[in-house]
Parts: sequence; structure tokens; C-alpha cells
Amino acid sequence: MSISPSVAPERPRRRRRELILLGIICVAPVVASYFAYFVWQPSHFKNYGELLQPTAIPELTAVQTDPADAVMIPPKGHWTLVMVDAGACDAACRTKLWQIRQLRLTQGKDADRVSRAWVIDDGATPSADLRRDYAGTVLVSGLDGKLTARLPAERSPRDHLYLVDPLGNLMMRFPRDADPNRIKKDLIHLLKVSRIG
Repeated sequence: MSISPSVAPERPRRRRRELILLGIICVAPVVASYFAYFVWQPSHFKNYGELLQPTAIPELTAVQTDPADAVMIPPKGHWTLVMVDAGACDAACRTKLWQIRQLRLTQGKDADRVSRAWVIDDGATPSADLRRDYAGTVLVSGLDGKLTARLPAERSPRDHLYLVDPLGNLMMRFPRDADPNRIKKDLIHLLKVSRIG
């Protein structure tokens, strides 16, 4: 059986196209990965808080009225929300105290994995009413500067909420007047991915 002259050249062309297509399919993922790494910069990230270079936080004894209640900050194995403010606690300070309490409560069954710490940077003692209203928030003296010096801030550590990981490393900060719902999403995500078992 003979092949007509018009059909014979078609086979090599078809094979060449298939070979080129196969090459494109093989090379495309490599090109896409280089493009994604070197060229494309996402306009937003999944996390709301600003990721920080992990920095070990010194263990500090909490300031409590009863020495038997003394605990170490940060507690190992807990995610710790940290705020810095004066002991007198103005309206902005009370808002932060309320936020970190509510953020812990919104974690449901994981609430026990979240701790709260208030670093008092002026040496003043919070009122008994304030301590009662926000019971469970550990009070830490920041007068020696050991902790506040490790809290990066654009202006003042009082402007931010900070997050310390279960290994005792400062790893995230949230902006002034942060949106609690977006902080909650970050916390939910971190608790989920760090769950053991």
C-alpha cells in the first residue's frame, strides 16, 4: 500500500508538535516556580499579625499578691498573648485587657492552651477591681527592661499585642487598635497547626 505524497510529511510534523508539547508540559512547573519565587509577590498574606524573627523571651516571675500563685512567664507549652501598659490602666489599656481575655475565651476547647500576660512597665500596682475583672491575666513587672527590650515596636511596646509561642519565643505582633476578629483567626490557625496528636 502506498502513502500519498500529501499525507507522508504530516506524520513527522505531528510527532514534532507532540514532542514540543511534551517538553512544554515538563518545563512549565519549573518556570512557574521560578516566576512565583523571584517575580510574583503576593499582595497579602494569610496571617494578620506581623511575623517577627523568633526571639527567646526571658523567664520572669509574675507579680502576684500571693507568693503561692507565682508562675513563670512565658509558661511552657502555652501560646501567650502579651500586652504592655501602665499599672494605672487607662481606657486603651482596659480595651487590650478585654481583648486578650476574649481572644482566649473564643478558642473554645483550646482556651486552656492560651495564656495572657500584662507587662506593667511603670511599677504601679493595678487596682483590686481591675485584677478581679481580669483574673487569669498574669501580671509581670517590666521595670527592669529585660522583657520590654525584646519587644520590637514602631513607637512603643504599649501600641502592640504580642504573641509568644509554646517554646517561649516571641514570634508575632499585632498593630495598634488591632481587629480582634483577625487576631482570633491567626490564633485559631496557630493552635490548629501546633496541635499534637
